[in-house]
Amino acid sequence: MSDADSGGSSSSNSNIERGGDSDEAVAAGRDGRGLRESAEADPESFWARQAEEGLEWFEPFDAVLEWDRPFARWFVGGTTNACYNAVDRHQHERADKPAIIWEAEDGNQRRTISYGDLFVDVQRFANVLKSLGVRSGDRVTICLPMVPELAVAMLACARIGAVHTVIFSGFSAASIRERVSDSGSQVVITADGGYRRGRVIELKKTIDEALSGLGSVRHVVVLQRTRHEIAMSGPRDKFWDDLVGAAPDACPAVPLESSHPLFILYTSGTTGKPKGVLHGTGGYLTHVHSTFGWAFGAGDNDVYFCTADIGWVTGHSYVVYGPLMHGITSVMYEGAPDHPGPSRMWQLIRDHAVTIFYTTPTLLRMLMRFDGPGEGRGRHGGPSGLDTLRLLGTVGEPINPEVWRWYHERVGRGRCPVIDTWWQTETGGMLISPLPAIEDTIPKPGSAARPVPGVEIDVLDDEGNPIPVGTKGQLVVRKPWPGMLMTLWGDDARYKEAYWKRYPGLYHPGDYARIDEDGYVWLLGRADDVLKVAGHRIGTAELEGCVVSHDAVAESAVCGVPDEVRGQSIVVFAVPRSGVPEAGHDRLASEIVKKIRSEVGSIATPGAVYVVPRLPKTRSGKIMRRLLKSLAVGGEVGDTSTLEDADVIGEIRRLLLSQKP
Repeated sequence: MSDADSGGSSSSNSNIERGGDSDEAVAAGRDGRGLRESAEADPESFWARQAEEGLEWFEPFDAVLEWDRPFARWFVGGTTNACYNAVDRHQHERADKPAIIWEAEDGNQRRTISYGDLFVDVQRFANVLKSLGVRSGDRVTICLPMVPELAVAMLACARIGAVHTVIFSGFSAASIRERVSDSGSQVVITADGGYRRGRVIELKKTIDEALSGLGSVRHVVVLQRTRHEIAMSGPRDKFWDDLVGAAPDACPAVPLESSHPLFILYTSGTTGKPKGVLHGTGGYLTHVHSTFGWAFGAGDNDVYFCTADIGWVTGHSYVVYGPLMHGITSVMYEGAPDHPGPSRMWQLIRDHAVTIFYTTPTLLRMLMRFDGPGEGRGRHGGPSGLDTLRLLGTVGEPINPEVWRWYHERVGRGRCPVIDTWWQTETGGMLISPLPAIEDTIPKPGSAARPVPGVEIDVLDDEGNPIPVGTKGQLVVRKPWPGMLMTLWGDDARYKEAYWKRYPGLYHPGDYARIDEDGYVWLLGRADDVLKVAGHRIGTAELEGCVVSHDAVAESAVCGVPDEVRGQSIVVFAVPRSGVPEAGHDRLASEIVKKIRSEVGSIATPGAVYVVPRLPKTRSGKIMRRLLKSLAVGGEVGDTSTLEDADVIGEIRRLLLSQKP
């Protein structure tokens, strides 16, 4: 009989090799220079030490890295378990400590889940999965709103060795169907619905449409979140509470080989088939544990709030696994960040005494808009009373200097370090970031600072040659790192083609960057987000940064449209800050043109500037530039199911018709 079927609490496993306490491990590495020197001198020994001190292992590993370029296996021979490291390890000292403080959008529903509660809930749901026939290596699709059960389902999968594939609950039925089919999931976990801007999002209805005719799915587990009437298809559909109520309390964590797949997470590219990024267990956990500690330095008294949806990689790494491995308390929020008003984020920080706030530049630009320019700042929901904050972070895209300064001065009151982190779904965790927990960093607003210890970053020209300091080029990673993806699910050839073909032997993420004289990396946007105007290549990130540096602009998005003479013409969409009168929009558009001509060059003169009330965004805050381009050329916008509010399309369309140059 396997350990998974033997019953009893996993906390009684006697063969576990205990790693260092998370706080002690961070404290032991306070010398950032020492860490960097150690990593440069012997990368494998460096990462071995991080794995040994940061994780708990059932069996120690025999080899640090097997590198069959471009495929990496980390901590070979060692066995561990992601759920054990996130939950079980805390039962002796932190069982009563809050692991998750959850709050609904309306503020009237709150739940506090302790590490002890989480331990029980995860074991029960792991037994539910086993009762449905789920075994180690099977894939389980999870499509839930931002509720604690989402984390429970992920951890339960990890506990028994199942591979979880979380799908953002805002996706369309077609997108969900494609991902479920590609992963080969036989079990789907969802909810009757969720809440967004005071409305019920009928998630089960979307799932039913997605699974229609897809006979490979044998079971659908439905959490009753909204309790509105839904269709249940027996015997396939089963309610979460009914299954959990009949499940045994104890389910031991299964020792898994370090390279055992932990999750598949599909990238949400606007073109082509989504890529199923596959991450392992020991390497991924080591990288996330290390970077979370280095960047945030979280201790027992910290309350951490990351605004990311768990459906994205930030939610996997720095909402679920990173914080839980460190045994800290996290705030989880279900709902729109500006509902019922623009001060919602500040209210959450105040109510829960948040000390670490990690969010996106997109969200910050939106909140800046409500802060208003000049006199009267704060009357539209500006930040106030945020005295508990000690650290601020951003993720998802480069943060422009104006937003960085506003974040530092208005939110952090000039006393909180700001960390601008760069990484991807594929990298698993942070690759470039200031690390205030282990070293002092000179702030350079707009730069992500230096690579984390153990990661070697370079910038090359298009032919793969080194370029002078401060020159724009293609970002590459020269050596493997523990958090790297193992491959693309079911498609090794595409993995090689997408990330390793351009520069053989080097990981190519597809971003432009430059490195300054201090070794600081400046991210300049996606290499594929480049406009070709009259033979010149101009990055959209550079243009958008120029636009939002205008005092009256809160947000901006830039796209290119076909132009018979210049190849592409630049179109700018700008959202004014609160307090800018509508009568001044024409003047603002003219000032934006002058600013771009002055700071970027006349070649970048926009063909059109549209001042709009807001931009089309997904629920995670990503601006949908594809839709803006379609609107600019008068075309069909296509699928808008992932938008936060589809009404914005009609608003912008009407404004474009009235403002056509």
